Amino acid sequence: MTTLLSDVVVIDLTRALAGPHAAMMLGDLGARVIKVETPGSGDDSRGWGPPFVGADDEQVSTYFLSCNRNKESVTADLKSPAGKELVRRLVRQADVLLENFRPGVLDRLGFSVDELHALNPALVVCSITGFGHDGPEGGRAGYDQIAQGEAGLMSLTGPSPDEPTKVGVPMGDLLAGMYAAYGVLAALHERASTGRGRLVRTSLLAAIVATHAYQGTRWTVGKEVPAGIGNHHPSIAPYGLFRTATAPVQVACGSEGLWRAFAPLVGLDPDDGKLSTNRLRVVHRDELTELIEAALTEHPAEHWLDQLAAAGVPAGKVRSLDDVYDWEQTRSQGLVVAVAHPSAGLIELPGPPLRFDDLPYAGGRAQHQPPPGLGEHNESVSAWLDEREAAL
Repeated sequence: MTTLLSDVVVIDLTRALAGPHAAMMLGDLGARVIKVETPGSGDDSRGWGPPFVGADDEQVSTYFLSCNRNKESVTADLKSPAGKELVRRLVRQADVLLENFRPGVLDRLGFSVDELHALNPALVVCSITGFGHDGPEGGRAGYDQIAQGEAGLMSLTGPSPDEPTKVGVPMGDLLAGMYAAYGVLAALHERASTGRGRLVRTSLLAAIVATHAYQGTRWTVGKEVPAGIGNHHPSIAPYGLFRTATAPVQVACGSEGLWRAFAPLVGLDPDDGKLSTNRLRVVHRDELTELIEAALTEHPAEHWLDQLAAAGVPAGKVRSLDDVYDWEQTRSQGLVVAVAHPSAGLIELPGPPLRFDDLPYAGGRAQHQPPPGLGEHNESVSAWLDEREAAL
């Protein structure tokens, strides 16, 4: 079956998470992704665990499984003549090359952008770094938690300004991967008209700053320095997590109409002088939260979720991940895919987030392939290259 990117070949020279996530996104859309790994050890994330799954002599990191489906794996030592030649052969047949080396490393290996375009002028090259390829700190190594701190995300997250907290997933890596895939698709679109590839760059720093959203403009325009305030919205009230007699519930009164629907449920007058506008409610957020929780703690969470749903007020529970993946709504959206892994057996992976109107499945392919074993496709990719080169 033809898929959305079935005519696109991607060479994935990346490791860890940002680059592999970008390559997986392209693979989910149907691109052929060939992952080039270091012989013997492979992608760093193959060793990141526990947990590991599979037979004792073939254990696989669940971290690696999370970001490498729909890829083939070949091994090459990029410092050796044979490894360099394999990459050159791949580049000549590819549409996209993804890399996340520190600035200058790929150049020293003999694969500068100019050299890559000399091999294949139509190649789209995407480079992901920690803090950018240039500037006074462009050469810094970039790991997600470091970037979350340096790019301000940790200062916005947590219960108070004194307790900066990282997001529970490697958000800088994931965002950089998404922006990388987005940039690659734009460059491929341009190439359809020009016939030439271009260099696309992003970084963990850039990706996080680009998603500061209203928190960014609180400073750049309003000259307020945002800080962590826990599970409540800094600009809307009531909007956050509230205690009940059992589990907490989330309530989001994102408009005055919703406030007017919500207030009577918890015994409040929506026209009270301190609470009549969102601006006033934000000023008096602490007092408002106490009043709301005094009412909510009289009944269990399910009672309030039913009441809020009946009133049309957006609300929800806080699910654990096992609950999320068992939830019928999650599965109805194609957000869980099953693959047969040669070592781990039949496993389920978090699925791609896109759906297309005439395709009865999530993502760009009906059948997803398991993350590859190290060097699993050495022979088949070599045979494919021989065939392509012979045809040319």
